[in-house]
Amino acid sequence: MKKPELLVTVKKLADVLPLIEAGADALSIGEARYGLRNAGFFSIEEIDEAIRLAHSKGAKVYININSLLHNEELDGLDDYLIHLETVGADAVVFGDPAVLVAAKQVAPKLKLHWSMEMLSTSYDTINYWAEKGASRAVLARELTIDETIENQQEAKCEIQAQVHGPTCIFQSKRDLVSAYFGHQGRDMEQEGTSMDRGMYVKEEKRRNISYPVYEDAHGTHIISAEDICMVDGLEDFVNGELDSLKIEGLLHTSEYVIAVTKLYREALDLCVSDVEEYRDKAAEFLQKMEALQPKNRPLNTGFYYKPPIPYHA
Repeated sequence: MKKPELLVTVKKLADVLPLIEAGADALSIGEARYGLRNAGFFSIEEIDEAIRLAHSKGAKVYININSLLHNEELDGLDDYLIHLETVGADAVVFGDPAVLVAAKQVAPKLKLHWSMEMLSTSYDTINYWAEKGASRAVLARELTIDETIENQQEAKCEIQAQVHGPTCIFQSKRDLVSAYFGHQGRDMEQEGTSMDRGMYVKEEKRRNISYPVYEDAHGTHIISAEDICMVDGLEDFVNGELDSLKIEGLLHTSEYVIAVTKLYREALDLCVSDVEEYRDKAAEFLQKMEALQPKNRPLNTGFYYKPPIPYHA
């Protein structure tokens, strides 16, 4: 039985080796100019060192170039891609076709992973990008487990799905947080809008629901109020022969991500080697995860076992 890759986002360079030791097969990193919603931002020098460290332990490193690019942001893209190919990045994660076009021209050996948030929902769309040169597609988080497996079966490239952590539910290129503060007459030089500020959007009728919101050079991001957790549901992904399972570390501490990685490594290895024993221990794995989970971040199974509720006017 095929064992899926365990992919983990990285907050800082010092976490690279601990995450690999905890069981990560591959790491997801990026820098501020081109990377969107990274758990932490890496400098070019740190990216180089992360790749060196990971490769020394037999792990892979994928670089996020997943923002939507404006013309001025194309300056330097070729050089960046050439550099990543030279230092041995195992793949770049792209959403904008400009990255694919540039990579094919200047860094043809780089593998390309297509990731376009909520748009990667059908195997026809996935196969379109596979024919253009993508070696992997990152599935939208709004898919059920049946849709996830169907896409895996029909795709002409590798398929990656998220099994743990927060998801982005809204992103705009507009600086909505700054605009809101400005409307209030607040001094923006004194206001922080980054992820570290710890801002939330609350629903008027459900005050106990808080959605993290932050703003960076790529605009405004609103994150889910809960974390996906599939540590007790890995059998579906293994049976469906998914190629890669991702743990998202956005909003969480390094210590949390390392502990979660270790738990998923144990659960995934057991699921592949002895599924009956995994079933017996599934509830125990979930209990261990609940013990790790911050109280302000409830766990759920996302849309895997319940499709999104359609809107009817």
